[in-house]
Amino acid sequence: MVDPLTVEEWIRVHADPVGTIETVHERPWATVLRVPLAGGVAWFKACAPVQAFEPRLTAELYARWPDRVSEVLGYDEERAWLLLADAGRPVGAFGNPPEARLAALPLYAELQHGEAAHAQEHLAHGVLDLRLTTLPARYDELLQLDLPLEWDGIRRLRDFAPRFTKLCDELAAYDVPETIQHDDLHHANLYEHGGCVRVLDWGDASISHPFASLVVTFRFLEERTKLAPGDPWFARLRDAYLEPWGRDLGDAFALAVRVGTFARPIAYMRQRVALPSEERPFFDTDFSTVLRRAVAQTVA
Repeated sequence: MVDPLTVEEWIRVHADPVGTIETVHERPWATVLRVPLAGGVAWFKACAPVQAFEPRLTAELYARWPDRVSEVLGYDEERAWLLLADAGRPVGAFGNPPEARLAALPLYAELQHGEAAHAQEHLAHGVLDLRLTTLPARYDELLQLDLPLEWDGIRRLRDFAPRFTKLCDELAAYDVPETIQHDDLHHANLYEHGGCVRVLDWGDASISHPFASLVVTFRFLEERTKLAPGDPWFARLRDAYLEPWGRDLGDAFALAVRVGTFARPIAYMRQRVALPSEERPFFDTDFSTVLRRAVAQTVA
């Protein structure tokens, strides 16, 4: 919980509210408030410890990439508070069309490429470490949990552990720099305004293989937009994303998506452990889906 009077006082240092500041949602990982302004709205976010790195990370990204992340009006690293300008409408409001990704993905890839130089800095300030060298041990940690998954799925994940380690080594051999990876790049976190598409909500971000970003993007194009596996849009979006990397990395991309599909439930561990026990059944609804998608990747 955040004290409303303290928060409002802090907000007024960075903006001029013209009406009542309202709570939009309270989640175990963050509380979001709507701040009415004379020219529109701003958004205040108080992050829980599990994603306390987000305000500083967002501010750093905005300082270097102001045209592709939301404008930061103010942040407090110690209290994990963040105040953002309005970024428009999520592309999900338009039905999550794949066309919205064509312009956004190359810009996002350029951001990732540039942020590789700051990867160690981000790690030092709490961004989750999911680099390839860490994944086999974290995979073993995942298998120690009481997973919301059928026994056959758990068995298949356990049997796959040695192969997963080899896949991580194979992917590392492509020598693509590990960098910031949003890890929640779907229709609700891409916003459009005035022809500019921005990436919001960096609370799930990690330092990991950059190409794994499209694991979530492709999942929601399948589930929400109903693109069939093998739809030409997947190859088109892959090519648009890879273009800024400057060399033929199609094989690396396919391998990164496979490895990233396992890394996704590994990333969930941090949030799940931080949840009160009564919150876990709801969280496990999506967690089980992510686990089943990983199980599907155990088949060559």
